[in-house]
Amino acid sequence: MRLKLYRASDTAEAIARVRADLGAEALILSSRRVAGGIEVTAALESNDAPATPLATPAKIDPARAAAFAWHGVPAALARRLQAGPLPFALSASLRFEQLALCNAAPPLLVIGPPGAGKTLTVARLATRLMMAGISPVVVTADGKRAGAAEQLAAYTRLLDLQLLVASTPAALSRALERRVAGEPVLIDTPGFDPFDAAERNAIATLAATARATLAVVLPAGLDVGEATDLAGAYVACGARLLATTRLDLARRIGGVLAAAGAGLALAEAGIGPGAADGLVPMTPDLLAARLMRVPHTPTARSGAHPP
Repeated sequence: MRLKLYRASDTAEAIARVRADLGAEALILSSRRVAGGIEVTAALESNDAPATPLATPAKIDPARAAAFAWHGVPAALARRLQAGPLPFALSASLRFEQLALCNAAPPLLVIGPPGAGKTLTVARLATRLMMAGISPVVVTADGKRAGAAEQLAAYTRLLDLQLLVASTPAALSRALERRVAGEPVLIDTPGFDPFDAAERNAIATLAATARATLAVVLPAGLDVGEATDLAGAYVACGARLLATTRLDLARRIGGVLAAAGAGLALAEAGIGPGAADGLVPMTPDLLAARLMRVPHTPTARSGAHPP
């Protein structure tokens, strides 16, 4: 067995170094926090030694299993997530990806069901860019919902940005012609039903017009089956990224993992009401901490005494 010690600034960097050095078959034996980041011990079985399974019944963590059951994590995924430190198990089982918001990146088309938090997500991303000294082009293609443009315009005025309204593919094409020197583009869209053919076609036309990357916004706390079906339908529409809203409010987040398991890369997490600090990149460490933080559920009303 070949053993190696790795030090990195965070979990994502550590697992990337392990995989690059030892390959996908490497086993994560331990991890711990150290000054400046994380320290990981990894191993690779030699070719003439029998392979060690990633997880055996003896390695099952009862607290982790109980947390997964409480959150409703899909059974097959829960079994895979018993292997090694939880952040590494999440990194190995699900995709995590940062949004490409740099200059010259493809426009980001934000889609999802009605009420998921798309407009606030666009506002938060625009705020993040402005705080980094980058002025994005912000477009709303939502001509259905009363007050939709006004809601986003309230945020863009605070950021000293002009909101472009483009409810049709032709209007969107004209709006994108105003993009200067590869500025990032954020496009808000109306809520749409991915199971409706006409609505799928409308979003596909907008995406093709903008040559955009599609990011789905879904709230945490969805039923696992509902999240799986929705995510799968949005993936079929061309989406590949997931921004999860209300992660701080949802008690059970098995639906978030189910949506990721259906093919969406975890990108952003909504964790508060603010536009400036209410959206953060989703990381294996953040998701692991949230999974293991099982709220206490009182069994009796406050002030009541057990019999």
